[in-house]
Amino acid sequence: MIGRLLLVGRLLVRDLRRRRTETLLLMLAITLATTSLTLGLALNTLVSFQYAQTKAATAGPDLTVEPGGNGPEALAALTPLADLPGITARSGPFPLLFTKLTANGITARVVVEGRDEAPSAVDRPVVTAGRWVTPGGVVVERAFADALGIGPGDTVTIDGRALPVSGTAVTAARTAYPHAGWRIPSTIEMEGGGLIWVAREDIPALAGTQPPSYVLMLALEHPEQGISAVDQRRLTDPAYKNPQFRGWHFRTGAELADGHARLNAPARDTLVVGSWLVTGLAIAGVAGIVAGRVIGQRRRVGLLKAVGAGPAMIAAVHLAEYLVIALVSAGLGLALGWFTAPALFGSASGLLGVAGAQPPPLRMAISAAVLALVIAAAATLGPVIDAATTGTGQALADTAAPPRRRGWTIGLSRRLPAPLLIGVRINARRPRRARLVTLNAFITAAAIGAVLTFRVQDFDPVDLGYSELPDVRVARTLQAMYLIGGAVCVLALFNAIVSTWAAVLDSRHPLAVARAIGATPVQAGLGLSVAQILPAVPGVLLGLPFGINLYLFFEGEPARHAPTSWLLTAGLTMLLTVAALTAVPALASARRPVADTLG
Repeated sequence: MIGRLLLVGRLLVRDLRRRRTETLLLMLAITLATTSLTLGLALNTLVSFQYAQTKAATAGPDLTVEPGGNGPEALAALTPLADLPGITARSGPFPLLFTKLTANGITARVVVEGRDEAPSAVDRPVVTAGRWVTPGGVVVERAFADALGIGPGDTVTIDGRALPVSGTAVTAARTAYPHAGWRIPSTIEMEGGGLIWVAREDIPALAGTQPPSYVLMLALEHPEQGISAVDQRRLTDPAYKNPQFRGWHFRTGAELADGHARLNAPARDTLVVGSWLVTGLAIAGVAGIVAGRVIGQRRRVGLLKAVGAGPAMIAAVHLAEYLVIALVSAGLGLALGWFTAPALFGSASGLLGVAGAQPPPLRMAISAAVLALVIAAAATLGPVIDAATTGTGQALADTAAPPRRRGWTIGLSRRLPAPLLIGVRINARRPRRARLVTLNAFITAAAIGAVLTFRVQDFDPVDLGYSELPDVRVARTLQAMYLIGGAVCVLALFNAIVSTWAAVLDSRHPLAVARAIGATPVQAGLGLSVAQILPAVPGVLLGLPFGINLYLFFEGEPARHAPTSWLLTAGLTMLLTVAALTAVPALASARRPVADTLG
């Protein structure tokens, strides 16, 4: 057993050292696929880490409570909750106003929270610029300040009263802009808006005749209890609705974390779905390289069988190399996706912490490894089985497999012009390679169709009651679309180059024979180009509508469809790219002397 393992290891190291370029290409294909998946999985995980860091830094609450009403009655209703068993710390009640704010010509709903200058036991917002609240000034939640384009030293108007901005801060007690929990007093419906803090003594002047509401911040001995900590009956009957709390607002730490995660949900879904497309391209690219490598190792297979190696040993020798490449690529893709996600998408502006400072979770590492192994297995299983079942004599002779001849293709091609005839017969000799070209074009066209459809949509902006601002989720989703589109184009280009060179090398003798019986070098070169373009055409024609429908499946019926001119331009560009990639090596190969090739 040890001897077999040593043999597999030595052959593995020898192949990796001798075929470095092909190894790098294989790693590139698998790394791009695992990177795309990791980026999708990383977004929510990074936000979860950031929320945990923010909650720890700000002494964030496990439960926030807002009564249904306002005024003295609301304050009196909160008082008994502060001393219930299971509550380890509390802050407040703090007065709340639900009003409007104007800055830089933008008027928006705003939640105004009155605070003390001294730090509180629960919810101590971290100042990220400027200073904490002082009488006569306001502190703006950082994501809200970024959306308005304001900072310390600027001036905002709150319901007609101008106040200077003394700082910006981050909290874990409310979801960041635009989901700060703005509502009409005595109602439960939430609206989009931002959050600011002012000195408690400034609340009466800002409120005018409007009685304030209040919020109570609680730290729980058992945070998982949530509302049950103040509604004891829920411990035994979760469906119980205490009439005392009708119309109240409760927010648990888990709900606040989910609110932050929703910012990245569309981009995450885009990356995860896009990773399926990249995976398909990776399988196609790896399959093209593996098939050529296994064919090049046919004589070695015969030698191993001659000395007693069985099919299992042959399969192990071949698979070991690709599984090792897959695992190394999975590690590279995991690291690349995990540590570049913050740089690509930026940290959530409503949270603290350096995203990606922690190692990736185990489940994410397992997902990347499984994906890489699936790509390697799917691409290599067929050629490896063929190698393992090849007879010893046939493998030692290293004879090429006879091409499959189909009567209908022969009958069709003999009536075609010379370049088309050559192209059709090349594809008929190697139908599997033609199918890989079709798959490559199909997936690339699908990704482009989805990106173009998304690009022309009219997305609803964030409604702030008085003004509208662009939705940051749309910008992040578009960025994710571009990332997937870029990865798909890189892999498609890589696959096209690999397929072209494989076709050039494999078709040298058939093209030489065609030239020997009268075909010109130009006709032979064009024939090889046609062999690549013909299978790409159905891929493009089917891929563009598939990409549009894939977008519809996940996003619903769009308001607009991509212009037909855009789709036609994209399709023609893809076909011209394939033709250009094929033309240069094809013409160079076709100009080689026939005698040299046949010799």
